Amino acid sequence: MSESGDRGRRPGGKPRGGRPSGGRPYSGRPDNGRSSGGRPSSGRSSGGQADGGRSGGGRADSNEKRLWTRDGAPARGDRGARERELPPDPDPYGTRSVRPRHDEPVVPEDVKPAELDRVARAQLKTLSKENAEGVANHLVMVARLIDSDPELAHKHAVSAARRAGRIAVVRETLAITAYTTGDFALALRELRTYRRISGRNDQLPMMVDSERGMGRPDKALELGRSVERSTLATDVQVELAIAMSGARLDLGETELALRELEIPQLDPSTAYSYSPGLFDAYAAVLEDLGRADEAEQWWERSERASAALAVGGDPDDEDIVEVEEELLPGGDEDEVDQDDDDQASGKAPDASPEGAASE
Repeated sequence: MSESGDRGRRPGGKPRGGRPSGGRPYSGRPDNGRSSGGRPSSGRSSGGQADGGRSGGGRADSNEKRLWTRDGAPARGDRGARERELPPDPDPYGTRSVRPRHDEPVVPEDVKPAELDRVARAQLKTLSKENAEGVANHLVMVARLIDSDPELAHKHAVSAARRAGRIAVVRETLAITAYTTGDFALALRELRTYRRISGRNDQLPMMVDSERGMGRPDKALELGRSVERSTLATDVQVELAIAMSGARLDLGETELALRELEIPQLDPSTAYSYSPGLFDAYAAVLEDLGRADEAEQWWERSERASAALAVGGDPDDEDIVEVEEELLPGGDEDEVDQDDDDQASGKAPDASPEGAASE
């Protein structure tokens, strides 16, 4: 799935949370496994009498709070009746995060497991050959449909998860399709499971944005700060900055939203695959602050970066593309002149992500 296609579906117009409780999905069990009846406020009834209304041969206290069974009869006074035991958790590992009833979508005959990414195929080697092929076919269909028919893509992801719920790439795929269809609660749960299985934080921006989608920007910020930025890949750092900026906007903290985006990768003289999205986010926040002239400048920089990437090669590559600044009407002439002087002298840009190769 393309980066630009994914970004357009994120809540609040920005690219892609609470933290997992004990590292496991919520099982639906009530607190402490107790029923909702509470407990009596006064004397216990004697050892297991069938009527439950007499204690020691006397009459029940009229002020005694009594528990009731589900069919409307008074509960027995013994502890086992007051605290009915819940059935054991049928899914302790969180492998069934999908609905129990599911009609598996049809996979066309032209779909081949070999179409799946080599790294993803390697993760399926722990499965039987027949099952691995079935899972691979569904993942291929997700890749085909995610942009044109996200609902059907999600059904294929659910089918893959039912077959291989402990495979990281499968849970990641289910999270992405859930996010794309707007089911942020499911996306967050699946991303937590993916992170627990894989030990990776590369989907942290989507987790932060899922918290935003659930209306919890404060938790989104907390989640985004829980991981050291320097441990993340450069493109993930950029997406995280955009997601954090969106959370600030949700809270009405526009100045702080702008500050979240002022990172080394915000360099108008270079273009990476993530540059147009970063420039767009920065321009949008500038507009919110009423700085329309500056915003227009960054919108145009985004357009030039996109054009440069289209001409310069594969936009998904990490190669750097030089972007020439033109003098903009009403723009900052000093800034443009300084860029021209740097290029003429061969001076490298001040802030350039590591690992870039000049084209």
